[in-house]
Amino acid sequence: MINEILPAAVAAAECFGDAPEAALYPEERAALGETGEARRREFTTVRHCARRALGGLGLPPAPLLPGVRGAPRWPDGVVGSMTHCAGYRAAAVAHGSGMRTLGIDAEPHEPLMEGLLDYIGLPEERARLAGLARQYPDVHWDRLLFCAKEAIYKAWFPVTQRWLGFDGAQVSLLPDGTFHARILVAHPPEQPAAPGAFEGRWLARNGLLLACVAEPQHV
Repeated sequence: MINEILPAAVAAAECFGDAPEAALYPEERAALGETGEARRREFTTVRHCARRALGGLGLPPAPLLPGVRGAPRWPDGVVGSMTHCAGYRAAAVAHGSGMRTLGIDAEPHEPLMEGLLDYIGLPEERARLAGLARQYPDVHWDRLLFCAKEAIYKAWFPVTQRWLGFDGAQVSLLPDGTFHARILVAHPPEQPAAPGAFEGRWLARNGLLLACVAEPQHV
């Protein structure tokens, strides 16, 4: 399902639930540490997806350890992203020679908790969502905004190694399955090429919301 919103240069794999054949490398088990069974299953299955996706690029399986702020550490020359929510796990990867950065996110297609939209949405975003909700009531636009901002952060952080809060990007969701994001934080002098905007795609199906951001290398 996620392949429908990803560029052809990106390889992806997904699971609707946990894969019984999924297993961790010893290094990954050590990095995970003591945790609950649900967390262990999602951690294991999403890495199973990631190794399948790496195979789609012709690359061998490898341990995928959490790095700074929990972002996965991909093999050299690879960019990628992982996501998981109730009943769904997915990973997407691409060769860094063609793709600068990549972010994906999945969320249940349900409304956000009351009051959360005020926290994650800028005034302009909330006003636009109200209009979209009137025109297209079958989509939970508040949750989709959250999903898009999560995908944006996952694409932003590997390039900049900097935090990006919900107020750091202004997102315009469009009913045609695309979205645009303008980064609002100032670029530090040492990062003149930090992304100033992102283009993304989204999908609502089977009780899920999916969002992706994929930025090609600029020639």
